[in-house]
Amino acid sequence: MILVTGATGTIGSETVRLVAAMGERVRAMTRDPAAITPAPGVEVVRGDFGEPDSLARAADKAEALFLLSAPGPRLAEHDEAMLAAARAAGVGRVVKVSAIGTGRDTEAWVGDWHLPGELAVRAGGLRWTILRPSSFASNALRWAGHIRRGEPVPNTTGTGRQGVVDPRDIAEVAVRALTSDDHAGRVLTLTGPELLSVPDQAAILGEAVGRRVTTADVPLEVYREQMLAAGADPAFAEIAVNGSRLVAQGGNAVISEDVARVLGRAPRAFSAWAHDHRGAFA
Repeated sequence: MILVTGATGTIGSETVRLVAAMGERVRAMTRDPAAITPAPGVEVVRGDFGEPDSLARAADKAEALFLLSAPGPRLAEHDEAMLAAARAAGVGRVVKVSAIGTGRDTEAWVGDWHLPGELAVRAGGLRWTILRPSSFASNALRWAGHIRRGEPVPNTTGTGRQGVVDPRDIAEVAVRALTSDDHAGRVLTLTGPELLSVPDQAAILGEAVGRRVTTADVPLEVYREQMLAAGADPAFAEIAVNGSRLVAQGGNAVISEDVARVLGRAPRAFSAWAHDHRGAFA
């Protein structure tokens, strides 16, 4: 039995689908079970990181744990609560989704939230694998409304480039690590095959939808004010602003071969993701 947290999200839902397709038993954990229409072989269970009893029920009789917690100031607390339930239930293997650059000596960065969870995973007595993906290709879905309206997409990272990774590749790597010991004790940095800036991604999306897509630079102070006005936690807003600054300065221009090493093929290009999801932008 493989327990998948974050089972309604982009990575978690694909991980559930792939595990079920292999014929493995999979348990999808979510705060709202009604949000999932389970496929054959998928058990849906309610779990809330703030409710230890629900985590204990979710982990009961599971053999492996896919640990994905939403970024935010409580991420470490959530990771540690789920790991405690997994250890108590006798789970033997954990695969944690972290973030590229975790533990790097920079100003506030999203990886800082993941570091306590990474340390807890390593020290918890389970066979572990840590995944550190770069920027998700699916982040481009935030621009869908702008593109449909013919507006430029907002750009907070200038010409800074990243190894944008397809979420489907992250899920495939996760499944390999969940179902074998081949990657136990490893930290895998997951990127796409090329470095791309926001203008690069906009151009590729334009090719996919058949019209030119432009960008508009957003000053970081404006970006911070927009997030706060939308109700974002101030700590989250600060991390997001500093992360954008780091990318703009070239601090996440990283390409890794780990996807290819694990899957035996090249990672998917952003152009493939854009083609497959072009309907969202039409």
